[in-house]
Amino acid sequence: MTSTPTGKPASSPPVPAPASADPAVAQVHPAQGYAGDISPQLACQWWQSGDAVLVDVRSDAERAWVGFVPGALALAWKQWPGMTLNPDFDAQLLAAVPAGKKVVMLCRSGIRSVATAQRATELGLQAYNILEGFEGDPDAQGQRGHSGGWRFHGLPWRQG
Repeated sequence: MTSTPTGKPASSPPVPAPASADPAVAQVHPAQGYAGDISPQLACQWWQSGDAVLVDVRSDAERAWVGFVPGALALAWKQWPGMTLNPDFDAQLLAAVPAGKKVVMLCRSGIRSVATAQRATELGLQAYNILEGFEGDPDAQGQRGHSGGWRFHGLPWRQG
């Protein structure tokens, strides 16, 4: 062990903290029709480590107005205006996800991402829904972004 100029032992190099001390954050919750539901934090961990492709299934308008995750695959499930199903969704998803890689689905609040996780599973992918979505559930005042979601947890995102 080395010492500092004051003669006190030098501290060891810092050890990286685990992604989350909360075991619920690192848990995959069982789901019907797809691989499972996961926390935004676990989804981010998988995506940043290269274990998964992060797919933002919100419309282009939502991403432009509310914010987006830089580096995520922007692939709308429903198209604005009118929120009609994207007829190219399947082909675009299959072209973007390498064989054997997980896919994690992100929408506004975790509803469309369930539908897309189910569809991705039908297409043969290992797909997960990101709980809470990008914005989370509405708070007591009916506003999103204050109680859950990708943004709320301080994960990477940009606006505009």
